[in-house]
Amino acid sequence: MVAESTRVRALGTGHSFTPIADTPGVLVATAGLPAVCDVDSAAGAVTVGAGVTYGDLAQRLDAAGWALPNLGSLPHISVAGACATATHGSGSRIGNLASAVRALELVTADGGLASLSRDADGDRFRGAVVGLGALGIVTTLTLDLVPAYQVRQYVYEDLPASELTSHFGEILGAAYSVSVFTDWQGSHHNQVWLKHRDGDPETFRAGRPWHGARPAGGPRHPVPGMPAAQATQQRGVPGPWHERIPHFRPGFAPSSGTELQSEYLLPRQAAVQAITALAGLGDLFAPVLQVAEIRTVAADECWMSTCYRQDSVALHFTWTLDPGAVLPVVAAIEELLGPLGARPHWGKVFGMTPRAVRARYPRWGDFRALVRALDPAGKFRNDFIDAYFPRDDPNWASPAAGAQDLRGRPLR
Repeated sequence: MVAESTRVRALGTGHSFTPIADTPGVLVATAGLPAVCDVDSAAGAVTVGAGVTYGDLAQRLDAAGWALPNLGSLPHISVAGACATATHGSGSRIGNLASAVRALELVTADGGLASLSRDADGDRFRGAVVGLGALGIVTTLTLDLVPAYQVRQYVYEDLPASELTSHFGEILGAAYSVSVFTDWQGSHHNQVWLKHRDGDPETFRAGRPWHGARPAGGPRHPVPGMPAAQATQQRGVPGPWHERIPHFRPGFAPSSGTELQSEYLLPRQAAVQAITALAGLGDLFAPVLQVAEIRTVAADECWMSTCYRQDSVALHFTWTLDPGAVLPVVAAIEELLGPLGARPHWGKVFGMTPRAVRARYPRWGDFRALVRALDPAGKFRNDFIDAYFPRDDPNWASPAAGAQDLRGRPLR
């Protein structure tokens, strides 16, 4: 299909709010690919089909005694789609989902199958993992595994905003995964979700007030007014990693189910400045914001990752489904966060210009050259890729000396 098409893109689970997966040509649904899930216990790795969701994969791994180091908020998303867009979970010492990729296979523009691995292909591999769908159609990925573990989830309410800015590192590093949910109204943040892995040192007193926040009196949903039954088990009840690390249960609609989303990742040292700046937009947020989330993510080496060589704070926004009202608010956010080095999530609503986004990525020119080398006819291109990685622009950066394409040929 790829060899015979002039334009083609891969589609995962459709949880992107940008036109990154759009195409005027053939759209390949990766959910139709074989649901491979081959565990290599000796290597501590699993090879998985591109269209398999994290929810399905996690259940299979847990049954075999294995786990992934991290999961996103939603178990509904596909492995390949999440990795291709640098989607992440939470954890000051945990990288995004793409950082667990050990190897991948993809169908390239000529219809051939290319294989890349972290150990054998080095720089070329790091350029391809967060590929934005521009290098080919990923068919399988091999992921790092760790032994299965148990997690307890606790929710606290009404965290004083002054406590978050005064003790940011302590609060966001208090558990294996930490999320602060807020509507940016008033002097308190709505909720703090702490996911504590059994066996890790305890840095907070479960069941007691903590940093001025109080333990929630019952189960909670991150979005105010939504039923708590859709959220994963809380109140410190121990359970398998895959039933606690996501915010939402796989059997329900993810998040609110009707929304737009935006997200920006900034250097972690800019966190307090960014949070303080956003607090001044409370009146602007009120009509359009369902909830916002603050998390931290560890640095990685993937060229187009929003956390490339940068320990990051992630500032997420779940909006009402009203683009006309949301876009001016997004512009106001970018005016504040842009000077702080914000990188927008590739799959969520943003308005930063291609040149502004390009300035955030040291390997931008290398990735653009890799796209041109692997797909000279532009088979995997669409309007989104053309805007952010134009083919013919002499003002764009050249690849670094010695850079190579997926088959080891020099990039020019």
